[in-house]
Amino acid sequence: MAETPKLSVEKALEKLRTDKPKSRNERRTEEMEALDDEIKRLRAQRLRLDRQQRRSTD
Repeated sequence: MAETPKLSVEKALEKLRTDKPKSRNERRTEEMEALDDEIKRLRAQRLRLDRQQRRSTD
């Protein structure tokens, strides 16, 4: 008899709770939005650091 793969309770509940699987396009769109947010955050941080650096050299 073949063994059936066992899922942890947490993974099983997660599978049951998920709505419908997202399409590849939806997943990529979400990933791109997350990356865009990260880029904005890093740019703002760089600008803050540049301003602080200019203040300290003056």
